[in-house]
Amino acid sequence: MTPEDARARLNALRQELLDHSDASSEDRKPVELDQQSVGRLSRQDSMQVQAMAKAADARRVQEMRRIEAALARIDEDEFGWCVECGEAIEPPRLEIDPAAPRCAACA
Repeated sequence: MTPEDARARLNALRQELLDHSDASSEDRKPVELDQQSVGRLSRQDSMQVQAMAKAADARRVQEMRRIEAALARIDEDEFGWCVECGEAIEPPRLEIDPAAPRCAACA
């Protein structure tokens, strides 16, 4: 995989994560505690949905950091090299995950 191909895939992944984050923003809003309009079980369901949405958002943020780090490695001409040992990352590994920072041995 060339750095240009990796950049295109990483940018597409980043945009997909941003789209998912925008789509789930409603689920992350605070749950209203008005028992007159929402029953106890419905409120608990809403709180569970909110907690799951926040956890998914935290995973998206972590993945965004990995993508940004990979894009930085491309800019610095260090893409495809392990950040631990400095050896080349196996091409099949980069095909599966272009944001992979380590070779299989160091991972």
